[in-house]
Amino acid sequence: MNLRDFIRDIPDFPVEGVMFRDVTPLLKNAHAFKTAIDKMVEMLSDLDFSCIVAPEARGFIFGSVISYVMNKGFVPIRKPGKLPYETASIKYDLEYGTAELQMHVDGLIKNERVVLIDDVLATGGTAYAIAQLVQKLEATMVGMGFLVELSYLNPKSKLKDFDVRSLIVY
Repeated sequence: MNLRDFIRDIPDFPVEGVMFRDVTPLLKNAHAFKTAIDKMVEMLSDLDFSCIVAPEARGFIFGSVISYVMNKGFVPIRKPGKLPYETASIKYDLEYGTAELQMHVDGLIKNERVVLIDDVLATGGTAYAIAQLVQKLEATMVGMGFLVELSYLNPKSKLKDFDVRSLIVY
């Protein structure tokens, strides 16, 4: 099965000049979704870790399912004001401004080995910010797994200190 057949290209979204890679057709097709999860699990199977961190929204979809299949903990990373308990935060720059991500301060324990899961790796900015947030909580980012990588945006230049793995590379 070619999973690229289930990723829809949407030109000029969210802004002109951007080719958006829409994974919702893959999610809709049970066989494609299962195949993607199985292949991502296989891609990460040699890593030694106990917990997956994933950002909202589509990171939750892939991260929670992979954590279930691999019998690992799952820690959500959210935008400010969405988590009910005390949080640790990281602010980072975007092309058009700044953003902030949070996780519960007790979401990770010192020296815990974690993997980041998300649907798309674009510029690497969000992944790098999440790695900084993990380090802030004194845990260790041992790997990052993505369904799709947009290599033409050179995201790995920001993530050269991390083990970055992607199932589909454009």
